[in-house]
Amino acid sequence: MKYNNIDFNEKNILITGAAGFIGSSLCFYFQENYPKANVVALDIFRSGETFSNGNLKSFGHFKNLLGFKGQVISGDINDKELLKDLENSFKFDYIFHQAAISDTTVQEQNVMIQTNVNAYEDLLKLAIKHNANMIYASSAATYGDSDRFEIGFEQPNNAYGFSKVMMDNITYKYIEQGVNISIVGLKYFNVYGPREFFKNKTASMVVQFGHQILRGDTPKLFEGSDKILRDFIYIEDVIQANIKACSPKKSGVYNVGTGNARSFEDIVNILQKELNIDNGKEYIPNPYVGAYQFFTQANIDSTKENLDYEPRFSMEEGIKAYIPEIKRLFDTEVKKG
Repeated sequence: MKYNNIDFNEKNILITGAAGFIGSSLCFYFQENYPKANVVALDIFRSGETFSNGNLKSFGHFKNLLGFKGQVISGDINDKELLKDLENSFKFDYIFHQAAISDTTVQEQNVMIQTNVNAYEDLLKLAIKHNANMIYASSAATYGDSDRFEIGFEQPNNAYGFSKVMMDNITYKYIEQGVNISIVGLKYFNVYGPREFFKNKTASMVVQFGHQILRGDTPKLFEGSDKILRDFIYIEDVIQANIKACSPKKSGVYNVGTGNARSFEDIVNILQKELNIDNGKEYIPNPYVGAYQFFTQANIDSTKENLDYEPRFSMEEGIKAYIPEIKRLFDTEVKKG
């Protein structure tokens, strides 16, 4: 689906984090809707290296790009030589910067800041030199302990959320200085949908519950799950926001959610209905009480006003659209172990 009047055919587009969930979804969006677009997919790809928490340093996976026909570059956005080469070898019209360390439990703050904050500013300088509009991934994690989910009320409570606030601050600095490109940061809320599977444990609970149910297990929910509410958003609406961010009425940072908070219990109920399987539900104590976001709900007023963004998928519609892929992944990836 085309979300605005921009003809991206023949445009040069850089997508970082292109083998990840949202980056790869953008790659295929352009391939399917603008087959003559010149898309450069940059990703560090996974190597098996892990952080001290045991999680992979990169979740980029080649399977997310199976069928992609554009140019693929394996590289680290922290590599200044690589950025210099991109600056000299290409002339980008749009940059979608999705690469980041997005694991909220990573303890290596130095690597987090270098990768998320410092590399972003380097890439932004490249965008300005190329006269390329910049669209980058911010995050709802910036709100942390806040109870107001609108721009200006961020209270990050981990290094990841802090790094995204710093990226947003850099954005405001450049906008205030006056630049010849548009810069838009998108604060993603809880995104789910195809191509998230290889995020492993950090994939959404939609796909994780889906596979528990298909395996015949009883989904395990925290006690009081009907009162743990999040703003869950389907990947297609995130793509919509990215595309509309290419021609904003105003540069800035915007929330990308549905504006509706739903419970984890809702997810299980919808999945069991759509899969036509009833394994019941099991409730377990929540070990994260006191260190857990119990409620998020994006205020999307400014996103609607300045990006002309309008979410199209309710949770029921998003999960229904996702079911065939959840089943395919179960057959091709989960069963193989």
